[in-house]
Amino acid sequence: MDLSIFGYQFMQHAILATFLGGIACAVIGVFVILLHMPFIGVAMSHAAFAGALCGLWLGFSPVLGAFIFSLVTAAVIGPLADRGQLSPDTSLGVIFSLMLGIAFLIIGIMPSTRSEALGLLWGSVLTVTNIDLLLLGVVTLAVAGLVGVFYKEIQATVFNRQIALAVGLPATVILYGILFMTGATVTVSLNSIGGLLIFSLILNPAAAAYQLTYNMKKMFLLAALFGVAAGWAGLLLSYLFNLPSGATIVITSSLIFMVCAVFSPKRRAKKMPGKLTEAG
Repeated sequence: MDLSIFGYQFMQHAILATFLGGIACAVIGVFVILLHMPFIGVAMSHAAFAGALCGLWLGFSPVLGAFIFSLVTAAVIGPLADRGQLSPDTSLGVIFSLMLGIAFLIIGIMPSTRSEALGLLWGSVLTVTNIDLLLLGVVTLAVAGLVGVFYKEIQATVFNRQIALAVGLPATVILYGILFMTGATVTVSLNSIGGLLIFSLILNPAAAAYQLTYNMKKMFLLAALFGVAAGWAGLLLSYLFNLPSGATIVITSSLIFMVCAVFSPKRRAKKMPGKLTEAG
């Protein structure tokens, strides 16, 4: 195997992008799993995709368009669920349908050349720029920092939002903050992973970590580890076998989940009804 390719700048950028994106997406994924909102990644990714297409169509930065659409989506989901007495997944389904319609509408009315639009759909970790890496780094540090600073408040909100509100914690603000962090993470990962695949990288590492532990801190660490491992292993496999990098990374993350599910201690615990498990 020729390792000289890792000396090229584009490959070094790809390695750093998968490292940062793997951590950020995995941390967000833990919230998605624990809040029982698996559809959020789908809705947010399509919102970011629609916003990026809007930017291409109107002639401004696709990243800015993706960021605006993601933040607006995050701002709408929470109140829609609260005031409409809807489950979060129902709200996400409505938003997903709207954003999917907007995305296909813009693709249909764009000029004949749609290569940039398809690039946003599939992503390309091998073409990330310094600006992409800077944005990924800022969002990853912000997500990790906020989790570290507000860990107890987040833990209480994830455990039971109503109880957290009853004891005086700003649970609604924390929930909306999680939605905004999800939107920002999806936006900065759009160029490297792609709008069609990003929700898988959010969900799979966290779901794999959930198979192995009840402890929330360990879940964050394991999810980040699995996210980075999926990114680097997928990148290596895509190079060795000349495969699309984004799809290979997502498939690798799915395989990691399957392995964790097979060897999950929780499966053994379910087979022993009399055994109590300790939640950390």
